[in-house]
Amino acid sequence: MSFEAKANTAPTMTSAVLHRDTRFVPKKAVGGKGSYLLLEDGTKFLDSTGGAAVSCLGHGHEQVAQAIMEQFKKVEYCHTAFFGTEASEELARLLVDSTGGKLSKLFVVSSGSEAVEAALKLARQYFLELPTPQPQRTRFIARKPSYHGTTLGALAAGGHVLRRQPFEPILSQNTSHVSPCYAYRGKKDGESDADYVARLADELDAEFQRVGPATVCAFIAEPVVGAALGCVPAVPGYFAAMKSVCAKHGALFILDEVMSGMGRCGTLHAWEQEGVVPDLQTIGKALGGGYAPVSGLLISDKVVQVIDKGTGAFRHGQTYQGHPVSCAAALAVQRVIAEENLLENVRVMGKYLEERLRGALGGMKYVGDIRGKGLFWGIEFVKDKETKEPFDPKTALAFKIQETGLKSEFGISLYGCTGTVDGIRGDHVIISPAYNTTKEEIDIIVDTTAKVLGEVFAQV
Repeated sequence: MSFEAKANTAPTMTSAVLHRDTRFVPKKAVGGKGSYLLLEDGTKFLDSTGGAAVSCLGHGHEQVAQAIMEQFKKVEYCHTAFFGTEASEELARLLVDSTGGKLSKLFVVSSGSEAVEAALKLARQYFLELPTPQPQRTRFIARKPSYHGTTLGALAAGGHVLRRQPFEPILSQNTSHVSPCYAYRGKKDGESDADYVARLADELDAEFQRVGPATVCAFIAEPVVGAALGCVPAVPGYFAAMKSVCAKHGALFILDEVMSGMGRCGTLHAWEQEGVVPDLQTIGKALGGGYAPVSGLLISDKVVQVIDKGTGAFRHGQTYQGHPVSCAAALAVQRVIAEENLLENVRVMGKYLEERLRGALGGMKYVGDIRGKGLFWGIEFVKDKETKEPFDPKTALAFKIQETGLKSEFGISLYGCTGTVDGIRGDHVIISPAYNTTKEEIDIIVDTTAKVLGEVFAQV
């Protein structure tokens, strides 16, 4: 059956699925090829966000599908307490080698939240297994209004008010939060990048002192902040300064690259552009490109050696860790990225996307800031450009933009998020197309986004 022929009738109005909104049954996707999804109502939908920055190769990539089928024919599952697999070994070797050996082991799980959970637990265990154990290290420092995942541990590490709010009474209280590196709102008038970095480093150092430097396991941050702030990169020198503060107090340095890593920002690892190497690095989303649920934790040899010379066992495990089909999918995706030189395309098309976004949207009344790296771009909306005042949350602006983009006359994904300013107020959308996108597709994305914003802003 052809891609176009798969379209069906209108969406079913009842469902046994607990959808994200219990009062709304989404349209079904019935096919996908390249940057497009075909919906059941016949809409050919341009997946300009790759879901949530996931589909880095687009949809229906034959080479990846073939690799998955071949793995199914070999072995579809085995428990890692008993056996290893060729797929997991090859994936680990590829990723460790991609860091130049700076990170020496890979732990594979199924989602970004799980990878963050593993990172937090391994950071704690590291201090318990040092030659002179430091059991008093039980705390973490993260940033406002960060988002590191939706499980209880990862949610507690994050600082996003709206996401945390319903579960606040059952979240761990061992994480405190400092300011993000958010130049659009955080940098003072006339302040240089160096002075801004120094101020943020002083704030982090002061937080270490406040909670007790010897009680902190690690500082965790996203190199380019994804859903919480909308593709906000740090100013030059920021992460080197943050790592120095961690080193001063003997804490680990964790980078959460679940959304911004695996090529999304133009290098395979976002930290390659920051002049730092993390002790622990979470990866996901573009790791497997959506072809299978997969994420991972890359671990520095410093941490590995401490565990190896201690108990020799990470006190953490999951049924589907190192799943062979997920590993085979991720391995195939990463090989395609390398073979087709797609990181170069991310850089080239990323510059073109930036130029087009700034040219087409920068002058719009309610567009406050356009920022990002590679093929990872955010657009922040403000009620007043001079004061940077956000819209009232009751306006639900980001949601309206996302929903308008889904209309058949537009057929485009704009990943809308709220809480940009303080975890409650503020709206932005993310655009994150596939790594093999073309100039023609980017033109469609930008031109259609401009039309969507025009319609929504006319109502505002």
